[in-house]
Amino acid sequence: MKPFRIAAIGIALAFASCVAGAQAFPTRPIKIVVPLAAGGTGDTLARTVGEAMARELGQPAVIENKPGAGALVGTELVAASPADGYTLLVVSPSHVINPALHANKKTYDPLKGFEPITVFANTHQVIVAHPSVPFNDLAGLIDYAKKNPGKLNYGSAGSGSATHLNMALFLSMAGIDIVHVPYKGSTQARQDVLSGQVQLAMDGLLPLQPLIKDKRLKPIALTSSKRAQSNPEIPVIGEVVKGYASDTWYGLLAPAGTPRDVIARLHAAAVKGLAEPAIRDRLGNLGAEPVGNSPEDFRRMLEREQALWTKVIKDSGAKAD
Repeated sequence: MKPFRIAAIGIALAFASCVAGAQAFPTRPIKIVVPLAAGGTGDTLARTVGEAMARELGQPAVIENKPGAGALVGTELVAASPADGYTLLVVSPSHVINPALHANKKTYDPLKGFEPITVFANTHQVIVAHPSVPFNDLAGLIDYAKKNPGKLNYGSAGSGSATHLNMALFLSMAGIDIVHVPYKGSTQARQDVLSGQVQLAMDGLLPLQPLIKDKRLKPIALTSSKRAQSNPEIPVIGEVVKGYASDTWYGLLAPAGTPRDVIARLHAAAVKGLAEPAIRDRLGNLGAEPVGNSPEDFRRMLEREQALWTKVIKDSGAKAD
């Protein structure tokens, strides 16, 4: 019996060591890379949910903004990071858009290169205008643009970004010509539409809330398939341009190969944070609708999004500058 007891004790100790190892994660701060400019929707969501995750994980969540090349810079950085759960990536539809836009460039694989954790929230993109423009709604914008082709311009977060493609799809479906002014992130585009350097911008509803409330910008229409719970007064583009709909989401990924127990720990922390009433209220007031789905559901969604946007890019001929 003695050898059996020794073996049993060894197995128990090994099991306990594995459990302790899983429970030990994380033992140092976690870096959450936002491949977008500070102050935008992705940045705001990352900071809000990151704070809640840090409380649950017992370690700080450090937000690091790495904008550039339509989110390629930050995304490629995380793709090449160790698969240990300490470097994470905030993603939006641009995650599956970029590889299709850069088909001739060797870059990351949006599905094989990452492990899904969860979708933080569904948000909304909105066309906003400087108060000086001579129209107040989408029908007026379309009418003015048709009578004045090429005289309006709009800012986006950059060539090939979701804000660019959402606007390009609208212009194509509406049959109008508005000049694209790409920026290195939505924050710069927002600043220039506020100052009147550009007349229009496609941007996230979340960071625009105070500017809309103070009437410093005119909300024209949302890209989403339905009106926002936070702003039911703002119509969607599809109410005027039939068939148009483009929903916006933000989620969290880890590098491919990250251990399943680490993914589970990160997922649990994010979902618990998203369930906090204060977090839900905060996101809701900003125009974001919390999700917190499973890694498996997130992967299936990424597969659908990849197929959708690859087709849109191919059909439209869109290219990154």
